[in-house]
Amino acid sequence: MVPTHMFLTRGVGVHKEKLASFEQALRSAGVAYCNLVSVSSILPPNCKIVPRKRGEKLLNPGEITFCVMARSETNERNRLVSASIGLAIPTDRRTYGYLSEHHAHGETDEETGEYTEDLAAQMLATTLGVEFDPNIAWKEREQVFKMGGKIVRTLNITQSAIGKPNKWTTVVALAVFIPEENLPKRSRR
Repeated sequence: MVPTHMFLTRGVGVHKEKLASFEQALRSAGVAYCNLVSVSSILPPNCKIVPRKRGEKLLNPGEITFCVMARSETNERNRLVSASIGLAIPTDRRTYGYLSEHHAHGETDEETGEYTEDLAAQMLATTLGVEFDPNIAWKEREQVFKMGGKIVRTLNITQSAIGKPNKWTTVVALAVFIPEENLPKRSRR
């Protein structure tokens, strides 16, 4: 099974119980009705990224749904938590790309998002033979990656929240793969 479509989503949940805050975060992300299975970080060749609303309509309650998930939680008041998924998409879509996940405390959306983009781009760059200096800032490396012509695009989806008093706060970010059998026949491959 190689997914041909996926969507990005994120959510936040707050509740006195840790598990219930996670459930609320999944509801906020629009995927709580699925049985989620976390997988590692490969963006399949030719995988199309569809809008969240379209992707949600292509899932069925209770089905096994593969995803790359970042999750972070806290029960500390005023503690900043964030979760992010980064993508690095190769110019040649017949080859695979990378997804990265990062779960953080004390990082802003921008910091967490840039980190996941950078991580995904580095993983893809090493498989494509793109040389780069890991010690220079992400913005400079991003230009090196894109100018090399082998990485066409990077992006991220990030969710952060600040912990509430006497409650659990959970944030999630996900890349959700859509089972091929759920796609309309004209969209397959």
